[in-house]
Amino acid sequence: MLLIEKIKETNFSPAEQLLIDYILKKSSAIENQTIKEIAQATYVHPSTLIRIAKKLGFNGWSDLKSAFLEEQRYLNSHFEEIDANLPFKKNDGLLTIAQKIAALEQTTIEDTLSLLRHDDLKKAANLLDQAKEIKIFTSNANILISQDFALKMRRLKKRTAIAEIIGEQMYDAYSSDETTCALLISYTGENRVLKQIIPILKAQNASVISLTGIGESSISQASDCNLSLTTRERLYSKIGNFTTSTSICYILDVLYALVFSKNYQQNLDHLIQLGEEFDHRPSTSPAMTEPATANRL
Repeated sequence: MLLIEKIKETNFSPAEQLLIDYILKKSSAIENQTIKEIAQATYVHPSTLIRIAKKLGFNGWSDLKSAFLEEQRYLNSHFEEIDANLPFKKNDGLLTIAQKIAALEQTTIEDTLSLLRHDDLKKAANLLDQAKEIKIFTSNANILISQDFALKMRRLKKRTAIAEIIGEQMYDAYSSDETTCALLISYTGENRVLKQIIPILKAQNASVISLTGIGESSISQASDCNLSLTTRERLYSKIGNFTTSTSICYILDVLYALVFSKNYQQNLDHLIQLGEEFDHRPSTSPAMTEPATANRL
């Protein structure tokens, strides 16, 4: 849940609501205002700011202000010229639609990149690299998206499986142990089945990485490491899951690349050796033609 949504759903006293209305109206303009200045502008006692911060689950006003401003910066960046829910119009031509989808996917990747943090990526890469087994828990179309990641990881000799059968996911979680890294993917961060799976994984001492939309959610809070997905789409009043799917694909590609890079030359040699032995497809373009082994070495 976005902080702005949590604010709107929380019950405040009349004095607190005056302050909330001011914050929502001013938005990013409160960045350079002190507690005293905001309190004077809304005719409330400075302690009111601390009180609403506590009510929203923060340690103090500074933490709330920082989280609010960061969220506003995100919501006001990227996607200025394209609608994630309705990226093209009824009468758009074929190439116009193609151009708009290209712009949407490019913007989505830039947007997702802006949400990635060095320490989170480092932790996720280490958990995946150290795991003897990787299990992916997700639902619907995300299962299909995850299959390419699982295939690539298996080519690096990483035992990777997707819990695809409904009803069997709990058993897959119970069969995990401390050598398992579970990857949970949920746009809302509130998928009912995944929320039930997390305590089971924790009881088995498995590590948990989650991919969720930004904001506070049950799954992101319960994970050892959370990576944020582009959060621009409504739940169903949209043409398709364009940005969510692109964001998931991009993060999974990044995670694969990070694990690959830990043993870069060894992994590259391994893939080339397998390709030379088993991949005998004819090339239909010079761009596809493999260099001679001697030249490559």
